[in-house]
Amino acid sequence: MKKVILITGASSGMGKETAVKLIHEGHIVYTVARRIDQMQDLKSLGGHPLQMDVTREEDIQYVVDTIISKEGRIDVLWNNAGYGLYGSVEDVSLTEARKEMEVNVFGMAAMTQKVVPFMRKAKSGLIINTSSMGGKMYFPMGAWYHASKHAVEGLSDCLRLELKQFNIKVAVLEPGFIATEFGSVLLHNFSKISPQSAYTGMMDKIIHGTKRAGQGNGSSKPSVIADTVSKIVSSTNPKTRYRVGKFARPMVWMRTYLGDRLFDKIVMSQM
Repeated sequence: MKKVILITGASSGMGKETAVKLIHEGHIVYTVARRIDQMQDLKSLGGHPLQMDVTREEDIQYVVDTIISKEGRIDVLWNNAGYGLYGSVEDVSLTEARKEMEVNVFGMAAMTQKVVPFMRKAKSGLIINTSSMGGKMYFPMGAWYHASKHAVEGLSDCLRLELKQFNIKVAVLEPGFIATEFGSVLLHNFSKISPQSAYTGMMDKIIHGTKRAGQGNGSSKPSVIADTVSKIVSSTNPKTRYRVGKFARPMVWMRTYLGDRLFDKIVMSQM
């Protein structure tokens, strides 16, 4: 069945790869991101790219109004926009931390608030929220990123219970290491921190590990996310969570069953 799908954060990586797949499957796909120039190829494939910043309510309202006026409905909302902010709690400014939360958490919530009324009216809908394996565990230097993804997990659970009465499904996507721009953003964040930071030794090891993960078999291809989202979209009864990609399952398993102290030792052994 052809569905009207709205994807945020679709200018690259997982969002863009998935948009291509869903378009090829015959769905009506609207993609939004700040960098609209990077989505023009989706337009040539039959997609509908729109420029939007998830931190601007007027942008969100325009996008939702545009889709409703043209299609009359939104069947699937994939809240995929987000980024990683890395650095120690001591070093990262609260201005940067608030921006992280604004994009990763409040942007997702704002999109959801604008779309849900139409799904309620239709008594049908699917919301997919991109969390991360980082929403279930943690690494040093990632406090604000992990905090944002832990918030996505909690928000999604509450949302699922609230919307069940309206036949709206909520699924959480928990990717592991995926070959996207995430690593380059992480390295850029580190470059803004003073070289006199007390945490340079730890940062150097994380930088080395990030570069290594970006080579060879250190990350999964975005296509594993595209295949998973396609599966969620076509399911009549999707699971509440989908853990997919390099290291996602084993890392979350260790965090769940080994306890804090042992998991801490495992993580720090890599430092």
